[in-house]
Amino acid sequence: MIYLYLILGLALLLGGANYMVEASVAIARRARLSNFVIGLTIVGMGTSAPELLISLSGALSGHGDLAVGNVIGSNITNVLLILGATAAISPFLFDRATYRRDLPFALFATLIMLILANDAMLFGASNNRLSRLDGALLLVLFASYMIYVVRSDRKNVDTEDDTSNQTTAFDRFHIAVLCAIAVVSLGALIGGGQLFLKGAVACAKAWGMSEAAIAITVVAVGTSLPELITSVVAACKHNAQLAMGNVLGSNLFNILMILGVSSVAAPIQINVVGMFDYLMMLISLALVFVFVFTFGAKRFDRVEGIILLLTYIGYTTYLLAFA
Repeated sequence: MIYLYLILGLALLLGGANYMVEASVAIARRARLSNFVIGLTIVGMGTSAPELLISLSGALSGHGDLAVGNVIGSNITNVLLILGATAAISPFLFDRATYRRDLPFALFATLIMLILANDAMLFGASNNRLSRLDGALLLVLFASYMIYVVRSDRKNVDTEDDTSNQTTAFDRFHIAVLCAIAVVSLGALIGGGQLFLKGAVACAKAWGMSEAAIAITVVAVGTSLPELITSVVAACKHNAQLAMGNVLGSNLFNILMILGVSSVAAPIQINVVGMFDYLMMLISLALVFVFVFTFGAKRFDRVEGIILLLTYIGYTTYLLAFA
């Protein structure tokens, strides 16, 4: 049964990712939105559903470190592993709006999270917590950013459309059918990710891995499988901008929406998550921003993707050694 979970989960992930990418490109063209913004909104938020469920349940059950640690681990994995793999497979140019608007905002959101979640260190409070007011602030930032991005993208897509030269078999479908395909594909991604994760955890236990090692490696990657598979499939289909939008959208959704909703539902007490983990999340995004201006300027190439992958391996090795 363990291996059946792995095979079935992987099949659902690959099939769901393939149809999600195809439907998303067709929706982008119909809605006059770029692949990047579709990745940032529909795909990015949709593939973050597992993180939403984990963080919300952690907040409601009083396990604040689970809620926050899940977001941090997912965001680090998104940038270092997923974006690194995407660039290694299919190098791509940075869109102007990405490095002028979206990457800076992602860095800003990460910094806001670091400040709000470290009351004891930064403000001398008795403990670290995300209050309902903190959560409301995060939700306002999320809503404002998404409205601004969609409005500005629709104004610019006619002159900077990255879908105009792409055609798919999905172009003949009605927009309602495309949305239905995207929803079903998303369900396959989430379900496949959960099946694969269940099988992987069982295999890890059978191989004698510790609970800590399983949580840091298998579970962290497992909850990010929808983003990973979707981004890799998008890169293979030369839709790297959709993959980039998927990663940034997922990161912003994790911080602003997931932590916002979770802390509004129940204030989050943070006891164990350390500053190193927050800084690693910030550094990973800062590396991407630096890559805009290094090697091939305004181009994310294979060397930079490999650097991110090696950084992820180093970070995971460090966690396993000191967990």
